[in-house]
Amino acid sequence: MKILVIEDNDSVSSMIGLFFEKEDIEGAFEANGLDGYERAISSAWDCLIIDWMLPDLDGLTICRKLRERGIEVPIIMLTAKDGEADQVLGFEMGVDDYVTKPFSPLALMARIKAVTRRYTTKGQDDSAEIHTSFFRLNPDTREVWVQDRSVTNLTPKEFDLLYFFIRHPKQVFTRDQLLDQVWGYDFYGDDRTVDVHIKRLRSKLSLPDHPFFHTVWGVGYRFDESAVTSQ
Repeated sequence: MKILVIEDNDSVSSMIGLFFEKEDIEGAFEANGLDGYERAISSAWDCLIIDWMLPDLDGLTICRKLRERGIEVPIIMLTAKDGEADQVLGFEMGVDDYVTKPFSPLALMARIKAVTRRYTTKGQDDSAEIHTSFFRLNPDTREVWVQDRSVTNLTPKEFDLLYFFIRHPKQVFTRDQLLDQVWGYDFYGDDRTVDVHIKRLRSKLSLPDHPFFHTVWGVGYRFDESAVTSQ
């Protein structure tokens, strides 16, 4: 596995580098945002680990520029920011996952394995276009339509979550189950990540009389096109 780390904290980079050696990962390191971006686009990587705050070019800008170029490598953001608004902003820029500082190497490795596994298996799912009462999804092109209205502003993880729900209509899933099935790992922090994505999907997809994504209090969430009010 070949991973680029863009991190200006020498102690953090050294810790990651030592762990990579134990895991037989080929790691490359840049401490400057602009240099990191140039290196990210100059070679193929299995994963990018990017600090939020960097000199010359911040991590979110790097992520946005990479996605605008069509680069679909998994991106993990290292950050001391753990607020919902910060997470939403990162996900909108194309971040796949967060690791909040301080963190353990084992937690970081779990995230690396999860995001790379999701990208590896993304093209192995059933590629047939899905049609429901309100939705049409194409998993190959990752296009979504709601009542023939094209939805073009879903992030990669929002699409994955929608795709999972549509394939399992009316089933209730806990946050942990969704993290395991969509994110692909046991979460090492709070479960607000699921709540953030559900909130974003509701704002982008729900119709006035069809919320689609329903909260099952004390349990989790379910996707139901037939229900017209939230529970």
